[in-house]
Amino acid sequence: MVRFTIAILAAALMGLPTAQAAEGGKPASGVESPVPDRQARLDALFIDLKKETNERAARRIALRIGETWSDSGSDTANLLVGWANDAIKVENLSVALDFLDQVTMLFPDYAEGWNRRATVHFMMNDYARSMADISRTLELEPRHFGALAGMARILQTTGRQEQALTAYEQVLNIYPMLRSAQNAVSEISDKLAGQSI
Repeated sequence: MVRFTIAILAAALMGLPTAQAAEGGKPASGVESPVPDRQARLDALFIDLKKETNERAARRIALRIGETWSDSGSDTANLLVGWANDAIKVENLSVALDFLDQVTMLFPDYAEGWNRRATVHFMMNDYARSMADISRTLELEPRHFGALAGMARILQTTGRQEQALTAYEQVLNIYPMLRSAQNAVSEISDKLAGQSI
């Protein structure tokens, strides 16, 4: 059960395991894509994500957002993240952390690098470092619903239920159809209501 929960959180924090561009599924080139185009694409996807009322359709939009986030615009960063993902799959977390340390050092403005490292710290039960990396992720991409979900999960795990509830509500403000966040809000709300009786 614990391993299943960690796997779900890892997927939420990491978005997609691929570092492919959202458009056309082609690997990222070494040339950074124009920021306005990428930003405009993300803005449009987030508008669609917030309006979508079908869970499966919303998941497809969320995956496209994840693909866009994963594309660093650098072959080097994409390669390091790919190696980190491979290490995570075989549970070699210290090696994954080494690769992601390089990503965050070489590409400090790449939000997904920080998010992936937050995931590894979480999997190593290092919640303080995970939260620090989540904070940096959210500075760079405040709409990162995966990072917010990771933060909420850590807060919930460490007994800070009211703060966790607030974080999950922030997730739902961005991604209203995210079932795991809906369930968490319901569960925490019931628990807090029971405590107040």
